[in-house]
Amino acid sequence: MDTYTFSQLSEETIRTLVTLNEKYIAPEAWEKMQIVLTTEEGRRLEDIKSTLYRRYLVVMNETTLWARAIYPMLVLAEQGHIQAWSSVPLKATYSMFALEGEADGALAPTIGGRIQPPYLIVNEAKRGIHAPDPQFQLYGEMLAAAWLNWEKAPNPEQEIFGCYTVNDSWVFVRGVVSDIETDKPTFTLEFSPDYNGIWDAEQIVQLLKFIVAKHLKELNHG
Repeated sequence: MDTYTFSQLSEETIRTLVTLNEKYIAPEAWEKMQIVLTTEEGRRLEDIKSTLYRRYLVVMNETTLWARAIYPMLVLAEQGHIQAWSSVPLKATYSMFALEGEADGALAPTIGGRIQPPYLIVNEAKRGIHAPDPQFQLYGEMLAAAWLNWEKAPNPEQEIFGCYTVNDSWVFVRGVVSDIETDKPTFTLEFSPDYNGIWDAEQIVQLLKFIVAKHLKELNHG
């Protein structure tokens, strides 16, 4: 059995591991997946945005951009025992392959201060000529998270959300992994529009809140 780190993954590699089913979904469908911000959340979001206005985000180093522009918005989506996390280790063993590595961030439950399998994975695009493709690296991280969730609750279909960020742009992905115990699982994916981290910040947090609320509802009815 081969083990792949997330940074190794390409479209060609992913297609040898799973049956990839990428679907178009109208932007209007994503607009319905939103929960309105409270007054306090709106104020906190304006504070975050104020630190980004007229900054040279394109040349800002990745760690600073994560701290200023990405992680604070993940924190705004926290609810109950669902928390924002950074540097999340992931490891999964499917029938014919294994995945391992570290995701940049996640929204995941906590029990006793320990992270549980995440429901939303965040990948911040790395810079440089030899940097891995953030999309396919995210696919691998979502597959690993889906397998970890399946271990705890072996449903026939495992829904998992992810997003990758490029500078201050966000793209969300909804994934469903089925036939997870077979030699070649099916991975179905739907993509959001490209959201700008400043001008579309409210929509981003509203969508994050929706994803968290959906997961909490499923946990409460599980």
